[in-house]
Amino acid sequence: MSQPESATADAQAGGPSDGTPVKGQEPLAKLAERYGLRRAIARPSLPVYLRQLWERRHFIMTYATSRNVSKYSNSALGQLWQVLTPLLNAAIYWLMFGLILGASKGIDNYPAFLITGMFVFTYTQRSVSGGAKSISGNLSLIRALHFPRAALPLAYTIQEFQQLLISMGVLIGLVLLTQEPITWFWLLIPVALLLQTMFNIGASLVLARVGSTARDLNQLLPFIMRTWLYASGVFFSIGDKVVGAGLPQWVADAMYANPAAAYIELMRDLLMQTHEPRPYIWFVCVFWAVFALLGGFWYFWRAEEKYGRG
Repeated sequence: MSQPESATADAQAGGPSDGTPVKGQEPLAKLAERYGLRRAIARPSLPVYLRQLWERRHFIMTYATSRNVSKYSNSALGQLWQVLTPLLNAAIYWLMFGLILGASKGIDNYPAFLITGMFVFTYTQRSVSGGAKSISGNLSLIRALHFPRAALPLAYTIQEFQQLLISMGVLIGLVLLTQEPITWFWLLIPVALLLQTMFNIGASLVLARVGSTARDLNQLLPFIMRTWLYASGVFFSIGDKVVGAGLPQWVADAMYANPAAAYIELMRDLLMQTHEPRPYIWFVCVFWAVFALLGGFWYFWRAEEKYGRG
């Protein structure tokens, strides 16, 4: 087709395929604006995005529950593994660190101390690890359906929260077996879990965006989580180790500012009467919960248009 004929055909069809306006015609961008049209993958405003998430709350809950049911469907013990895994890890750490390396010295009720640390840290570890692959592992779903992408890391965190509810029942039973009394502080356990869940959602949103482009993150994440585990006082007392090593107290305070360590210490304060309470831990936990949730959500929302592309 000759050039004049091509221009005539484009004009009859509404303009050339690349969006270049034909002489005498209104540009496509202005035409779309005049009729209220927008790109299908355009990032909505933050209030609209929150409303879209709320409208899809049933999808998020159903998706999380179905993943939770199918996760252990091929194993003989099924859902018991969500409790057995942290218990087996706690038993290994109790043998290695509590007995062989003597980390239990100076810690009253070390079994409850260790088990609480393992269950609380496992909740954050699984939530963050699941969030890191929530986008990269669901590209076919993202490309096939239009929905707020934050629904995926949110669903992964809800899945881990559902598992935590069962684990907390086991944890409380084990703590009672170690002769810890029931106190009024136990009424604050749901508040502590809410703060930790807020942090987990924010952290999983951040890693979901990072993991959507950094494909090697899933290979590095186990090493990062292991380092985080060792720095969070799961199987040793941070304060005792720091002071015993001759380091200043501010080093211990800085380590307690680690969000994983803070939520572990908070749960120990509530569950264990034998554990020395640290009232400032509440401020640390509230800070990380609010900062991670607001900052993580904003950071994830900023890249909404990029997920699933490329």
